[in-house]
Amino acid sequence: MIVIDGRKVAEDLKNELKTGIEQYRRSIGKVPGLSIIIVGEDPASQVYVRNKAKTCKELGIFCRIIELPPETSQEALLGTIAAENLDPDIHGILVQQPLPPHIDEFAATIAINPSKDVDGFHPENLGRLVMGHLDSCFVSCTPFGILELLERHRIRTSGMHCVVVGRSNIVGKPVANLMLQKHGAANCTVTVCHSATEDLTFFTRHADILIVAVGKPGFITADMVKKGAVVIDVGNTRIEDPSAKSGYRFAGDVDYGSVSAVASALTPVPGGVGPMTIAMLLKNTVLSFKRVNRL
Repeated sequence: MIVIDGRKVAEDLKNELKTGIEQYRRSIGKVPGLSIIIVGEDPASQVYVRNKAKTCKELGIFCRIIELPPETSQEALLGTIAAENLDPDIHGILVQQPLPPHIDEFAATIAINPSKDVDGFHPENLGRLVMGHLDSCFVSCTPFGILELLERHRIRTSGMHCVVVGRSNIVGKPVANLMLQKHGAANCTVTVCHSATEDLTFFTRHADILIVAVGKPGFITADMVKKGAVVIDVGNTRIEDPSAKSGYRFAGDVDYGSVSAVASALTPVPGGVGPMTIAMLLKNTVLSFKRVNRL
């Protein structure tokens, strides 16, 4: 069985981006810029933001972190986004989720200029994805990362039956539409399953490529997987584990132990899809920079 190593792919990609960014700095005296807006003091969000900023620094990307207090009004947040939209040094904008309950997340999402929406959540980018205009949109980072993993591991996808379990706006829906596209690492026949699907196992056992994003640890077991299938586990749930030094561990939606006996390729958790998310965010930021500068 092939272990689909997201850590290695993410490092390879970041090294490639770093080389390119240094070349841009030398040739045109400019580098990509990313603006990260965080509202409030959510501990997990602060960790995510620090990790993104650290990686930006490692690659040579200019990163601006805008920290707003939890009582920030929606109007003030939208004003901040509007200012970043107009800054020519900023090529990507993301608003760290979750936002305080008094702020409409969708309003914040659509306030971002689609050409700077490196998270790929704006309806215009999602619409371009559905229509197959991949050269003029941003694909949301986790689905984009899955595509990168499949491509770099040279996994055959064209004509294969891809079953997606989960229909979230962040993963399920965009990855299903992405795998439909006429792309070298896609071009699949796609089935989407969800909480209302009857006889889920019938569908999962017919999948050549099974992508699972439901947030239920160990949900997919070996009896639900066709022998030789490629399984992509997007789950990453923190669960208590007294045997771990930290007192907890992260578990995927796939029962790795049993499924590894039947799958031909499988992403581990941690170390599979997870490391790809920040890498693809930065790839989108560089892509935005290249579009602006016609590189």
